[in-house]
Amino acid sequence: MKMVPGKNGVKHIMMTGIDVLLAHPPAWQKSRIGMVTNHAACTANFRPSREALLANEFNIVRLFSPEHGLETTGEDGREMPDGIDRLTGLPVTSLYGGKLTPAHNDLSGIDIVLFDIPDIGCRFYTYLWTMTHVMEACAAHGKHLVIADRPNPLSGKLHLAEGPLLDEASCSSFIGRWNIPVRHSCTLGELARYFNSAGNIQHALQLDVIPCQHWQRTMFYPHWSSSFIPTSPAIPCFESALLYPGMGLLEATNISEGRGTATPFRVAGAPWLDGPHIAKLFNEYAPEGVYARPVSFVPAEGKYQGQKCSGVMMHVNDPAVFRPVRNGWLLIRLIRQLHPDHFRWAPYPTHVNRSGTRHLELLLGVKDAESLVAVRGDGGWEDIEKYTDPGDWEKRMAPYLLY
Repeated sequence: MKMVPGKNGVKHIMMTGIDVLLAHPPAWQKSRIGMVTNHAACTANFRPSREALLANEFNIVRLFSPEHGLETTGEDGREMPDGIDRLTGLPVTSLYGGKLTPAHNDLSGIDIVLFDIPDIGCRFYTYLWTMTHVMEACAAHGKHLVIADRPNPLSGKLHLAEGPLLDEASCSSFIGRWNIPVRHSCTLGELARYFNSAGNIQHALQLDVIPCQHWQRTMFYPHWSSSFIPTSPAIPCFESALLYPGMGLLEATNISEGRGTATPFRVAGAPWLDGPHIAKLFNEYAPEGVYARPVSFVPAEGKYQGQKCSGVMMHVNDPAVFRPVRNGWLLIRLIRQLHPDHFRWAPYPTHVNRSGTRHLELLLGVKDAESLVAVRGDGGWEDIEKYTDPGDWEKRMAPYLLY
C-alpha cells in the first residue's frame, strides 16, 4: 500500500469501501449478510475482504460470485458452478452459471446484500453487469443493497471516457446492458447510483454506497498501490487493464489478444502477421501515451495455441493521455489493411453467448460494427474519434459522482 497526498500536503492511506466498513462497523453488522465478491476483493493490507469481515464478526451467511468464479481463476466465458469457499467454508452461489441473477430462495435467508468486487473501468468487463443483476434482484425482493466502493484503476478522469455509447435497442447483452461508454471513468458505486436514478431499476431499491477515502479522480492504480491484484486470469497487471478497453476488441477477430501468454491484452499477433511492419505503421500515427514494439510469442491457449505468432507489444508510457479504445480501432484497421487476405472477424463463444456471433457489435454496443468507417477506412484519427465520442456522459454522471 502507498501513502497518497491529501489536503495541505498531508499523506494518507487510500481506503476502499471495505476498509472504511471495517474501521466503522455498521448497525447491520450482525444481520444476515449475503456477500457478492471474489478473491480479488481485498483490504488495503491484501487480506481477502470476506475473510477480514468474518474475523471482525460480520455475520456473512452466503457468498455470491461473478464470472471467473470466487477464486478468479475460471477461464473467460466459462460457466462456473456453485460450491463451498475453501477459505471460509461458506456456500457460494454462482452468478455466472445456471443464473445471472440471485433467485428469491437465494435471498430468503438474507437481510443485507453486500457487494465488493474490483472493476477495471471497461463496459464489457462483466463484473459491472453482475452488479446490475444484483441490484434488480434486491429491488424485486425488498433487500437492502450496500456497495463497498472501489477506485476505478483507469482513474476517474471523465475527459478520458471513450465511446461509443451502447445502443440498447440492438446491442444489449451481458457484456453491455445499458447506455454507457466503453471506458466509463466511474466507480461501480457511482454507476449504481446512476442506474438506480435513471430508470434502469424497475422497482424501488434501498441502496447505500460506502465511498472510498482519500482517492482522487486523477489517480490511476499505481498511485495508491504498488502491487496489482489480478482481477481475472487475463488481467494480471495494471497495464493489461489499461489496454483492455481497446485490445479487448481483438476477441472478435482472428488475431490473438495474448491469452495464454504472460502478457494478455498487451500483445497482439498471428502466425501470418508482419509484426515489425504493423509496429512501424502504428507508431507513425504518433498515438499519445503508447508505443508499439514488434515481438514474437507462442500462446499456450486460445487462438494459435502452440504456434509462433508475429505481432506487437503495446507499452503505455503515459496513462494520463492514453486512449485505449481509439488505439484498439487503429490497430485492427492497420492489420486489415496490411493483411486483407488473412484478417477475419470471428465468433467468440461464451456461457452467455454460446454461438459467439455478433461479438464485435456486443463489445462496441453498435449495430453492424464490422462495417464502420473507423475499422474499414484509411484516413487519420478523425474517422476513428467520431466512434469514440462518449456523448453527454460527463454531464449525465455529474449528479452521481462521489469524488
